[in-house]
Amino acid sequence: MPRSPGRLFRTALSATALVAAVGGLFQPAQTAQAEGPATPPHDRNLQRQLDELVGTGDGPPGVIALLTRDGRTEVYRAGIGDIESGRPPRADDHMRIASVSKAYSGAVALQLVDRGDLRLDETIGERLPRLPEAWHRVTLRQLLQHTSGLPDFSANPEFREILGNDPHHRFDSRRLLDFIADEPLLFRPGSRYQYSNSDNIAVALMAEDATGRRYEDLLRQLVYRPLHLRRTSLPQGYRLPEPFLHGYDVTPPAPPDDVSELFGASGSWASGGIVATPADLGAFIRGYGGHALISDRTREQQLTFLDGGASEPAGPGANAAGLAIFRYTTRCGVLYGHTGNFPGYTQLAATTPDGRRSLTFTLNTQVSKSNKPALLAKVRAIQENFACALLRH
Repeated sequence: MPRSPGRLFRTALSATALVAAVGGLFQPAQTAQAEGPATPPHDRNLQRQLDELVGTGDGPPGVIALLTRDGRTEVYRAGIGDIESGRPPRADDHMRIASVSKAYSGAVALQLVDRGDLRLDETIGERLPRLPEAWHRVTLRQLLQHTSGLPDFSANPEFREILGNDPHHRFDSRRLLDFIADEPLLFRPGSRYQYSNSDNIAVALMAEDATGRRYEDLLRQLVYRPLHLRRTSLPQGYRLPEPFLHGYDVTPPAPPDDVSELFGASGSWASGGIVATPADLGAFIRGYGGHALISDRTREQQLTFLDGGASEPAGPGANAAGLAIFRYTTRCGVLYGHTGNFPGYTQLAATTPDGRRSLTFTLNTQVSKSNKPALLAKVRAIQENFACALLRH
């Protein structure tokens, strides 16, 4: 079936995604298989929930979840990672991690705070005076916590028109905020919470200005290398490295439409453009949410939470917003992490506060409150059950 960007533009953009995809797909589940001799035995109840999820009428073609405890990983998977070949999802598949990318920009910015290159109360006006004067009082802290009031560039009609006409359009990532340069702030900075893709574009620009280095280079230096992330990148184009988890637009009764490479990453950049594998994603969130990257003093600031500030889509349990990280308070305990959704992908990455245990949970279709609210509720319930398994054992 030919790709259909118009189909993806029928609903409004969510706060994290460039486009909202709608629909569902029934796919037979595949039995989970251990990856490596050290993989612990599977929890049959968790596996059953994944099997049922891919069998839901508007469910994903496939799902893969990694539970890591003290260096040992259980890999749960069901359904299809590539409809054409029929193979299941794999822990070494590249995939779009969507707005989980915002945690990476947080990892860069907070390390620069540790080094004295940036301050949490430093303003856009001090670092980026070329941006509209109305924005100049917005601080780095407010950008990281989504209390800035910046309008979301990805909801701008001109941006959406360009992307709708040419999904492969190559944007100048460092000029994405130009789409909203004539718009006022939505509210007084710091007065309330509103998730915005614009925030993390500004964070990356502040990091570049503070160091004189490209954001991509800062990611390699401050995130990839310390955490040994060898299969993580921030591309500009639309191609994905092989092998990759194929992402699908699922709109019954039409067959699933492969949108893995329909959109380029230049239009999301620091807000949602990173590509990683499930294994690398788990290593990142353990390092970032634990104690590997950020000093205790800065971490204390990072973990000052606003209750009710949810990631997009919401993660399991009760959500609260910190600085480029969210707290998920489940019935079994607390995890720190981030979620994201993008055409073809829905992501959760979460860790225990000590960084010793992690959960990654990936669907290869987009699920959000705007396109599939009932399915999102089901996904969140399953994610909470996985979180409980992680925390209990």
